[in-house]
Amino acid sequence: MQFVFFGAHIWYNADRLEKIWGDAEMSANKILIADDDRVVHESLSIYLKAEGYEVVDAYNGAEALEKLDAEIALCVLDIMMPVMSGIEACKEIRKNSSIPIIMLTAKGEEIDRILGLELGADDYIVKPFSPREVVARIKAVLRRTTEQQTSDDGCVAYDGLVIDIKSYTVTLRGKPVICTPKEIEILYMLASNPGQVFTREQLLNRVWGYDFAGETRTVDTHIKRLRAKLDNTGLNWSIKTIYGVGYKFEVE
Repeated sequence: MQFVFFGAHIWYNADRLEKIWGDAEMSANKILIADDDRVVHESLSIYLKAEGYEVVDAYNGAEALEKLDAEIALCVLDIMMPVMSGIEACKEIRKNSSIPIIMLTAKGEEIDRILGLELGADDYIVKPFSPREVVARIKAVLRRTTEQQTSDDGCVAYDGLVIDIKSYTVTLRGKPVICTPKEIEILYMLASNPGQVFTREQLLNRVWGYDFAGETRTVDTHIKRLRAKLDNTGLNWSIKTIYGVGYKFEVE
């Protein structure tokens, strides 16, 4: 597989990446930071290491892909990086992995922020930021993931659709569907409560697990991606929009 970005030729072994990402079991304390600003690395490393995390440094998207392995629990990607942008790195990661991704964006980069979410990022933080905020969001994502994996039987099934929150997997008509952790959590919440309408604010609060600094259309973006991935043609369930309110999982 060959990628070409900004005139540079970068080669990757697709089989190696698929094996790493497909077989990955997330470690609890290894965080990949990809940003071309060394000050960002230094400040985040101080706070993350103080909380017991191990930090893996990358300075562009290509290096992030090379360093991503089965022990990485979460990726923090800056959007604007040389060689390969965070957007492109996110896109490549999402082809094979549902590992949580937090994007770092410069103030005013709304288009890039929305694009990042549409490509599969789970959250975003606008620069300049407090390192404590980044650490708090990382901890919230990892804590929620652990809680979801250890609660109830963790499996919901409908016509052709199976959502397993413990393994963070979704299958449709017997075939796996690559979804981000946030997408799976939203789908699981809706499908676990068929017929119940959830407002966008409720979904933000329950799925993100903290006061999300973004807008409620973040939920709309995730729902849009889920609908694109889950072809329910001929099946008896659907994700319905309740205009002016939110969403519900409907079973006919």
